[in-house]
Amino acid sequence: MIDRSELPLELADFPAVAQVPVQWGDMDSFQHVNNIVYLRWFETSRVRYLEVSGLNPVMEATGCGPILASVHCNYRKQLRYPDSVLIGARMVKLGGTSMKVEHVVYSTVQGQIVADGESGVVYFDYANQRPIVIPEQVRKLIAQTEGREL
Repeated sequence: MIDRSELPLELADFPAVAQVPVQWGDMDSFQHVNNIVYLRWFETSRVRYLEVSGLNPVMEATGCGPILASVHCNYRKQLRYPDSVLIGARMVKLGGTSMKVEHVVYSTVQGQIVADGESGVVYFDYANQRPIVIPEQVRKLIAQTEGREL
């Protein structure tokens, strides 16, 4: 578990933060972390968001939850092994059936954000295979997690 008081200032506004070591196998033939690894890290931060927000029990009880619709990443600096990254996630927009999650990747070796991006997520009924309106209970949990209404 990450001690929030020790987080870099750049991550202070991200309620969900995961720490992941850069693995030797994350690098490609150009000797930097391969672009696809960042998308996996974004996923890790979205899962962390589900944990810290209390959304996991709601999803388990209803069979409904988020499904990824789109993802975008801005690669700012190269990463190499050895390093450790802090990946932050926060909700920046709630629509009727969709939401937008902002991500940042912070290198502990470089002491700066090395990538950022967004994920478009749809609230989805997995049994009926269709998008549904984001329930009020979910909206409240997100507002509590963010400390503000979206």
